[in-house]
Amino acid sequence: MYEYAETAALRIAYDVSGPAQGQTVVAVHGWPDDIHCWEAVLPDLHQAGCRVYRPYLRGFGPTRFRSPDRPRSGQIGALGRDLADFIEALDLHDVVVAGHDWGARAGYVVGALFPERIRALIAISAGYSTNRPDSEVPYPLAHAYWYEWYVATARGREMLERDRRGFCRYLSTTWSPGWEIADADFDRAATAWDNPDWAEISAHAYLHRWGEAPGDPAYQDLEHRLAEPPPVRVPSLVLHGERDGDNLAETTEDKDDLFAEHYQRILLPDVGHFPPREAPAATAEAILRLTPTTGP
Repeated sequence: MYEYAETAALRIAYDVSGPAQGQTVVAVHGWPDDIHCWEAVLPDLHQAGCRVYRPYLRGFGPTRFRSPDRPRSGQIGALGRDLADFIEALDLHDVVVAGHDWGARAGYVVGALFPERIRALIAISAGYSTNRPDSEVPYPLAHAYWYEWYVATARGREMLERDRRGFCRYLSTTWSPGWEIADADFDRAATAWDNPDWAEISAHAYLHRWGEAPGDPAYQDLEHRLAEPPPVRVPSLVLHGERDGDNLAETTEDKDDLFAEHYQRILLPDVGHFPPREAPAATAEAILRLTPTTGP
C-alpha cells in the first residue's frame, strides 16, 4: 500500500523504505517510467543506512490532482514545484535528491530555487539548461527528440492516448541500444501510465517546452526565474549513460558554470538512458558519493 502526501495541487502517492532514522533520500522517477525503476538500487541504499522516499510524478500511478479544474500541465516549473511541495509536506530536511529524466529536471529546480531542505542532488540522464523554448537545438538532438515534435501533432497526441504502451516500448528500446527492459518490469511500469492524466500531461510537457502551448499561470513566476537558469546551489553529481539515445551525452557537457557548489559529472560506458535499471550498482554508488551513510 502506498502512502500519500497532500500538497496544494496534488495528492502524491509514494513508497518509503529503509531505516526509519536513516539519511533521507528522495528518488524521483522519469518519463516514461515509474517508482520501480529504483528497485535494484534500493538494497545498496538501505544497507548504507538510507531512508528512501519514491514519489509518483503528476500524471503517474495513484497520484491525483486535488481539483478537476487544475490545468494538467507537464511543464518543468510544475514538476519542480511538486517536488518542493512533497518535501515540505512531509517536513523532510537534509534531503539527498536523486532524479532520473523528468525527476532530474525537477531536482534542478529545487536545487536552484528551493535549496533550503536539500543536502545534495544526483541528476541522471538529463542536463540542466535554459527553460526557454527558443534555445538552440543541434540537429542530432532534434533527431533524438522526434517524439517531442510528434506529440505536437493531433495524430501524435491521439497515438499517445491510444497506444501508450507500444509508444513507450519503442522509445525504451531506441534510447538504450543493446539493452531491453524485461517484459515483467515493463508491464509493472506501464500500469503507472494508466493514470487518467498521463497522456495530457505527457503531451503538454513537450508542447510547453517548445513554446507550442501556454503553461499553468500558477507557475509563471517559476518559469520566469528558470528562463535563464539560476545556478544550482547544492553539491551536485550528474550521471549519464554514454549511449543515451534520448538526452544525448553531449547535453550534460560543459555545465560547470551552472553549479555554485561542488559539481561532478560521471559518464557510464555502454549504458543508455536508464542507468537505474541498466546499471543499478553504479547508480547507487553515485548517489552514495554525496550521501552520509550509517550502514556497514
